[in-house]
Amino acid sequence: MSPDIFSLAGAAQLSRWVHFMAGVTWIGLLYYFNFVQGEYFKEATPDAKSDAVKKLAPRALWWFRYGALLTFLSGVVILGLYGHPTQAWTFDITIGALMGTLMFLNVWLIIWPNQKIVCGIVPGDAAAAGPKALLASRTNVLFSGPMLLFMGASAHLSHGLLGNASSTALWAAVAIIAALELNAIKGKLWPAIATVRGVIHCSIALAVVLWLVMSLL
Repeated sequence: MSPDIFSLAGAAQLSRWVHFMAGVTWIGLLYYFNFVQGEYFKEATPDAKSDAVKKLAPRALWWFRYGALLTFLSGVVILGLYGHPTQAWTFDITIGALMGTLMFLNVWLIIWPNQKIVCGIVPGDAAAAGPKALLASRTNVLFSGPMLLFMGASAHLSHGLLGNASSTALWAAVAIIAALELNAIKGKLWPAIATVRGVIHCSIALAVVLWLVMSLL
């Protein structure tokens, strides 16, 4: 029998469904911007690129940023229900939620403000805004692989409850993530993540590194 949606278990199930749907929208558009639109802009004629920047990009960015917002809010609800017996606050969900939160903040505090300038929605220096948005967007792609890995692992291949996890592993993982996020805010675009192939490979490598950190330390 399906749980009553007004029960704690039902609310958790409904929130998880919303979280998945919104997350698919958000991350799907993140990959579209980085893997499809950005590569197209390199080859498009000036007129075609200008038209897309003015008409296509703002529409896609609306779904992108509100997909990120709904993913974040539904995630907060899920985390708030983790005291329920059917839930467990794992080491993995802690790392996954941290990365997801940073990705959400990158969308609203870096990518969207700078993309508004690039799209001509607000005045500003588009030549400076574009690289800032690109760096934050590439960082989100970099984070997306390990974030999804640890979100899934929290229920299916967990490193154990947070209280039983190694504090050394936790802080080592957080330090790696924090360093990458600081680069997204104040750093530069590395050659390794400047290309589509490069950022995909780096995302996989980051997932492996964080997994090893949490498994071995």
